[in-house]
Amino acid sequence: MTHFNTVVTLDRIQAALDRNDLDAAIQAIEALRPPDGALVFDDLDEKDQLSLLPNLTPAISADILENMDEADAAGLVTAISARSAVRIIDQMEPDEAADLLGDISPQHAQNILARLEKPEEVRPLMLHPDESAGGLMTAGFLTLRCTMSARAALEAIRAWELEPGPISSLFVVDENGKLCGEVSLHRLIVAAPSTRLADIVDRDIIAVPVGTGQEECARLMTHYDLVTLPVVGAHGELLGVIDIDDVVDVIVDEATEDIQRLGGAQPLSKPYLNTAILSVAKSRIGWLLLLFVTESLTGTVLRLFESEIASVVALSFFIPLLIGTGGNAGSQATSTIIRALAVGDMALRDGLRALWHELRVGLFLGAGMSLFAFGRALTWGSSQQLAFTVGLSILAIVIWANVLGALLPVLALRFKVDPTVVSGPVMSTLVDATGLFIYFSVARLMLGI
Repeated sequence: MTHFNTVVTLDRIQAALDRNDLDAAIQAIEALRPPDGALVFDDLDEKDQLSLLPNLTPAISADILENMDEADAAGLVTAISARSAVRIIDQMEPDEAADLLGDISPQHAQNILARLEKPEEVRPLMLHPDESAGGLMTAGFLTLRCTMSARAALEAIRAWELEPGPISSLFVVDENGKLCGEVSLHRLIVAAPSTRLADIVDRDIIAVPVGTGQEECARLMTHYDLVTLPVVGAHGELLGVIDIDDVVDVIVDEATEDIQRLGGAQPLSKPYLNTAILSVAKSRIGWLLLLFVTESLTGTVLRLFESEIASVVALSFFIPLLIGTGGNAGSQATSTIIRALAVGDMALRDGLRALWHELRVGLFLGAGMSLFAFGRALTWGSSQQLAFTVGLSILAIVIWANVLGALLPVLALRFKVDPTVVSGPVMSTLVDATGLFIYFSVARLMLGI
């Protein structure tokens, strides 16, 4: 087994291009596995990409485009000749071809579509949004009829011209194309040749409507360990099939987007190192400015309690401890709720249950932190009264942070906002200001200032 080294391979290909040895560069790329070829190809200059893409084997070019960033792939297809684009897109999976054509101008897409070998497999897939089951599904699948015998079904599989990949289950439809169920390849092989599929089909099957969101499709396939997921129309007719590799891409994309939002930034449309400095800065500056303005609330609270701080200077010693603990507690609660919403462990209707759950968790956590904070304040030489103020404040702040952490993601989802938006820095900034208000309010009551 050979080890793939991106830097060495890229240097070899770039050296061949620099000496105008296009054949050597082509051979080096075609010797790679498709994902590796796409990774190296993506690091080349656009001029080199445009000279290489039409000259590679169409199947290799198709694999590269399928593994590239969607916007970059669309730009390359737009820049090369329509003839070259048709040769390449003809080798792509129908769903991948539909996604690519949907990213270029309608006129150019129709021109290419009309010249494909099997446009009827691609055209229906272009009618559905990319982030729906219809956008994920492929039309390149084999269907069997309920009235077929096991022998006829096996003959149909042998005659199947499309590249099926591993076959575990096959979908069975009636005379109107309505999904009846699925039958495993093993059951077909062991059944008597004359057995009708209607007698051995498994009718307890999971299918999704064509408009189902891609996250729900991914959740179903991971929850039920499905390799394929059938997509049906309004009347139950089988329209397409979602493969597990498409769902893996969805999971990776969604996870990447959520992680970037967790840090308080807009998701990047390209890989990090391939994104221009200005684009990275633009993705962050909006939230950074918003957080800056929000954080100014902390200064407002400090000015509001300026006299209290002046009279008991020691109050300021505990500010970082209190707001830091509150922000961390809120972020813990928020990330837990967001995760539960994402994997289907809870839904909008469970919002009050989650709130009650986190309220009790906050009570236990706050009590523990309160005892620790009380002891820490005493070791810093504070009076018992001040130490008690700090302990009581941290109890209230942790409970409040947990309540916010449970409430905000649910409210965000209710108003159709990505819950990750209210996590991380947003939660910490919000808890900072409100936590200070709680702290100084408790201090005013306990210390009589």
